[in-house]
Amino acid sequence: MKAMILPRVVSLEETENPLSQVDLPKPTPSNDEILIQVSTCGVCHTELDEIEGRVLPPKMPIVLGHQVVGRVIGRGTKVTRHAIGNRVGAGWIHDSTGEEDENLSEYFRATGCDVNGGYAEYMTIGENYAYPIPDVFSDEAAAPLLCGGAIGYRALRLCNLKDGDRLGLMGFGGSAHIVIQLVSHLYPQTEVYVFARHSATRSFAKELGACWTGSVDDPSPKKLHGIRDTTPAWRPVVQSMANLRPGGRLVVNAIRKEDRDKSELLKLSYHHHLWMEREIKTVANITRHDIEAFLPIAAEIPIKTTTKAYPLEAANQALMDLKRGYVKGTAVLRIS
Repeated sequence: MKAMILPRVVSLEETENPLSQVDLPKPTPSNDEILIQVSTCGVCHTELDEIEGRVLPPKMPIVLGHQVVGRVIGRGTKVTRHAIGNRVGAGWIHDSTGEEDENLSEYFRATGCDVNGGYAEYMTIGENYAYPIPDVFSDEAAAPLLCGGAIGYRALRLCNLKDGDRLGLMGFGGSAHIVIQLVSHLYPQTEVYVFARHSATRSFAKELGACWTGSVDDPSPKKLHGIRDTTPAWRPVVQSMANLRPGGRLVVNAIRKEDRDKSELLKLSYHHHLWMEREIKTVANITRHDIEAFLPIAAEIPIKTTTKAYPLEAANQALMDLKRGYVKGTAVLRIS
């Protein structure tokens, strides 16, 4: 099968082609696994973290990719949940304990990190960690829902919002453009304030319903009850805390932060940023229960994902476009 592999950790300042195209044997599902013929796979910022070593795969080479949509073409002898020909999706959680807090378990394994993922023509996954894709979504439109959408749903719940509370989105990429639609559905009286670097991104946020947009350094016109930060930098953390009302919560939805601006943390003032019961919480991974709960809601809305498609062979270009901020919405690889 055709696949794009990450052979080693490398800085994207040194190369624009971190992945190599290879032919690999088609995987064989174990007793409780299904074999998926991959149609599309979303490109996520976490893949940049893996390539540059902030999230280190336990073995290399590895096939990246964890926003996977495809058809079931094989199944193990114990599989009962998915029939041959069914369309399914897979996310960051490849397998774990099945418990409510399985995202925190030492047994958690990640698709495209601990186990080969969706930058390939075929992949395997346990039947309990594959999800039916609602008919309302095309394969390309569905891919961003499996990570950006589902993890955004989890982060939004962790913000502890009530309808009518004010929400900030620090960064507005593949996940946030889904979350703003989710907020409109679940919290119709909630105002959304968006902080983003580029004017085009801020215009996109306005199109999707943001009541206000500004740069990362701009103070919001009103103090916010909750903020979700999806950026790879530290400065947005400090700026977010300055924009929270007393009792507000910042939810950091990034698997890693880069070190390049870590000195910004020295500007954190206990009195100005943390006093009055303001708090910071992180999102760690995702559970299968999050994805199972989110997909029907996404279909009910229905969420409209904005995507930019690339062939599998152009995965390196998609990754570099994502790193440079050239992608509106989510980059998606078309594979079969």
